[in-house]
Amino acid sequence: MIREVLRMGDPRLLQRSQEIQTFGTPELQALLTDMRDTMAHLNGAGLAAPQIGVGLRVVIFGVHANPRYPDVEEVPDTVLINPVLTPLGEEMEEGWEGCLSVPGMRGAVPRYKRLRYSGYDELGRHFEREVQDFHARVVQHEVDHLDGILYPMRIRDLSKFGFNEALFPGQALPEE
Repeated sequence: MIREVLRMGDPRLLQRSQEIQTFGTPELQALLTDMRDTMAHLNGAGLAAPQIGVGLRVVIFGVHANPRYPDVEEVPDTVLINPVLTPLGEEMEEGWEGCLSVPGMRGAVPRYKRLRYSGYDELGRHFEREVQDFHARVVQHEVDHLDGILYPMRIRDLSKFGFNEALFPGQALPEE
């Protein structure tokens, strides 16, 4: 089922989410189905459970031939529960981000270029990956939602934050 995505200003987006304790439940499967349906409907690169009003440490992400991100590398479809992020080095990279909870806007956000993430899939199987560039950016953006952080809170230079049509005139950027 496609769920309503909360928008910046909703206090639920600013809360730290709770750890999942039990895996493989019908409730978790229903949540993941709704998250996938909602993300696909909106052409998102990722979605965190708090964005649909569920305060659990669950994110999904994946990018394949997405009209919102036509020039980026593919990111495998991933369910990441109770994530832990570990930067691999100090190198940061600034890049443009949008968010389904901040529709119609973009901002330049500094993120770690390389990191390791670990967590669990929907059945409770532990896994970890080392990633970089866009994949690393997507993971950091989504996991921030679990800690009540929206990308505008990380922008260092507010002259690089604004509405899509003002920042990128004449470019057909889809609305979030």
